[in-house]
Amino acid sequence: MKLTGSEIVIKCLKKENVDVLFAYPGGVNLPIFDVLYDEKAIEVILCRHEQGGTHMAEGYARATGKVGVVLVTSGPGATNTVTAIADAAMDSTPMVILTGQVPTYAMGNDAFQEADVVGITRPCTKYNILVKDVRDLAQAMKEAFYIAGSGRPGPVLVDLPKDVVLAKTEFNYPENVYIRSYSPSLKGNKWQIKQAAQEIARAKKPVIYAGGGVLASGASKEVRELAEAAQIPVTNTLMGLGGFPGTHPLFLGMLGMHGTYWANMAIHNSDLIIAIGSRFDDRVTGRAADFAPSAKIIQLDIDPTSVHKVIKADVPIVGDAKTILSDLIQQVKASGNGVAGKRQPWMKQIEDWKKEHPLSYDQGDKIIKPQYVIDKIYELTQGDAIISTDVGQHQMWAAQYYKFDKPRTFLSSGGLGTMGFGFPAAIGAQAAFPDRQVVCIAGDGGIVMNIQEMATAVQYGLPVITVVINNKYLGMVRQWQQLFYKGRYSSSFIGGPPDFVKLAEAFGAVGLRALEVSEVEPVLKEALSLKKPVLVDVHVDEEENCYPMVPAGAAIHEMVFSDADSNKQAAKSGGKKTTGVLTA
Repeated sequence: MKLTGSEIVIKCLKKENVDVLFAYPGGVNLPIFDVLYDEKAIEVILCRHEQGGTHMAEGYARATGKVGVVLVTSGPGATNTVTAIADAAMDSTPMVILTGQVPTYAMGNDAFQEADVVGITRPCTKYNILVKDVRDLAQAMKEAFYIAGSGRPGPVLVDLPKDVVLAKTEFNYPENVYIRSYSPSLKGNKWQIKQAAQEIARAKKPVIYAGGGVLASGASKEVRELAEAAQIPVTNTLMGLGGFPGTHPLFLGMLGMHGTYWANMAIHNSDLIIAIGSRFDDRVTGRAADFAPSAKIIQLDIDPTSVHKVIKADVPIVGDAKTILSDLIQQVKASGNGVAGKRQPWMKQIEDWKKEHPLSYDQGDKIIKPQYVIDKIYELTQGDAIISTDVGQHQMWAAQYYKFDKPRTFLSSGGLGTMGFGFPAAIGAQAAFPDRQVVCIAGDGGIVMNIQEMATAVQYGLPVITVVINNKYLGMVRQWQQLFYKGRYSSSFIGGPPDFVKLAEAFGAVGLRALEVSEVEPVLKEALSLKKPVLVDVHVDEEENCYPMVPAGAAIHEMVFSDADSNKQAAKSGGKKTTGVLTA
């Protein structure tokens, strides 16, 4: 029996075990929605904006490890996905974006709602394809899911003209796919693995620097095994949080621009860095020329283009982190006699750094400190929630003060830094895990960028708890203006509207507010006890800054810990710091 292209699309999704589809209908993709009308195996979640729906697919993918899928129409429907696609590309999130397109015979004629989405998204997709013949559709879908989820994961876009989804052909879904130009290497070179084991055995001050690739490969268990076997402290990137237990005695916390002092000092003074699934992002390295000056670098990455890209690796190993670590652990255990004793001075030094500049804040009895709110969320969820964040100060405080013990429990926009990511990503995670506690920690700036998705959460009964850290400013922008632009707060004050409680209630959600320290815990308890979407508006100290901090252009050990430190640093540079490798 011949099937239409629309029927083939849905058959392909079912073959790939897609159970949730984030979608928005329009003229050219209505044939697909018509097939979905009778489909029971796939839950369709109607987003309220295509960017929001694509972030939902990101959140679903990040929380599950599966490929997230979004379906949108042509023209503005497709172009509205671009920001979230770029976000997924930067953060290596596996995703398939299905975009409607005008009929093939109308393409190039400026037809209604026509846009060259393949051309537009070419720089920010791992792969994209325009399907011109229904006979190629099943193969294109198979390749899309294979490419999105294999190697270094990423977004793949499939553009579907209306005449293609209406045409009919036999349905044959390939069991396997072979692409001559795309064959990710999984196993690492055995001689390089042996060399890495030898370097680990020799090192006196090693550090494991683990990124998002640990989560993508499912290598959290192996990272912990390596760290414990060789007694090596571990630091995570923002994207790697949860890849190593946040309460483990070997954990150093996050490194980088707003990382812990002891993590950054350990990296700077180390003699060996084992970089696993991390790309030496500028927010991690600071001034790259002065990054870890005495350390040899072992770099494990499945993406060969990431090796040597920023920092030259002494022992580069290309392949899957989980596979490589399994082989490396065997060799490390075989040659690890006496390692723990040799590294006791190193661990003692790290403890001294931790005591020298611990993470801290002063919570009085009047003004609410944002760090206190994060502490309370951690305490009340017992560290067992899926946490999403938007972008800014609250994002860094969440990374600093919430201890992530499990993989795939921290969802945040890392590489692109997309305001508006947190709330829809939380909805995507909640759709994947209806019975899990999902909390979005947002700022009062970013939350309004996709607040329309509150209607989605309410419609589908997705009980996401959103905690707005409301300081009436674009907080990180205000902090940079205070520290580096002489307190000239140009367009960063946003205080006043909206009334978040009324806004939540207008969508049919629950709105709560905390204005005083004594109200924080009871309000959060109430929110967490409700099985429905809740927005909690917490009014915090407007002038609280996020420390520690590596100023723009500085090396990662050149940190400031207070406004006074920042003022001294600014005075040295003439009162402002507007250039450097790190940007707000």
